[in-house]
Amino acid sequence: MSKPLIFISNDDGISAKGLRALVEVAKTLGEVVVVAPDKPQSGKGHAVTIKFPLRLTKVEVFDDVESWMCTGTPADCVKMAKDILLKDRTVDLVLSGVNHGANTSINILYSGTMSAAMEGAIEGKKSIGFSLDDFSSEADFTASKYYIEKIIKRVLNFEGKQSLLLNVNIPNLPLQDIKGIKICRQSRGKWVEEFSESIDPRGVPYYWLTGRFESLEKDSTDTDLWAIANGYVSVVPSNFDLTRHSQLDDLDYLTSC
Repeated sequence: MSKPLIFISNDDGISAKGLRALVEVAKTLGEVVVVAPDKPQSGKGHAVTIKFPLRLTKVEVFDDVESWMCTGTPADCVKMAKDILLKDRTVDLVLSGVNHGANTSINILYSGTMSAAMEGAIEGKKSIGFSLDDFSSEADFTASKYYIEKIIKRVLNFEGKQSLLLNVNIPNLPLQDIKGIKICRQSRGKWVEEFSESIDPRGVPYYWLTGRFESLEKDSTDTDLWAIANGYVSVVPSNFDLTRHSQLDDLDYLTSC
């Protein structure tokens, strides 16, 4: 039997250590093709490039793995692979990451990592976004690689008819201290923004976004935030349908306007 075709992207860029960790695992399980941004694209969400041309450049970054860097966003990378590089081939699995930093709770909306995975799911592909709760460029991905392998193997064998989009977050702990995998829901939370104001050399003010994340359900034990804070790998089944279905009937009164 032929090997499954696994496509990989990320938002930290083609040279990120987390991407290398993901490629090293995936290439033992299938044929891998990589298209990743040529520079970090964190926080780009599901942005796509429409005002500028995109470029693809083949690179020799990973041993025995076809790799390209793209001048666009993570979502651009997936589209370029689908419509240009792999247009005549069937992709079995789309992976994104491993992101340097967690993508729990509302962060899925801002995450370029999860948007790349989501773009794969929009195309009906089984897709997974992986993140490690460590923002360091020199993060240790040993434990991540162990759980990534376990999850990829099971997802490749998944026979469900619905598309699959998983948001996987791994705690920043040694392998022996991780308690296992926990299936969770997305926690409710928000960013409390702050802007640091400064003056440039021409006397013009500029602003730098900072802030802190605030959980809105600190006592819940079934969320992704709780899971990684308590030593579990969190797995959240996610979706790109943002409809609040529970309110459809409640809004019937608007039809009489």
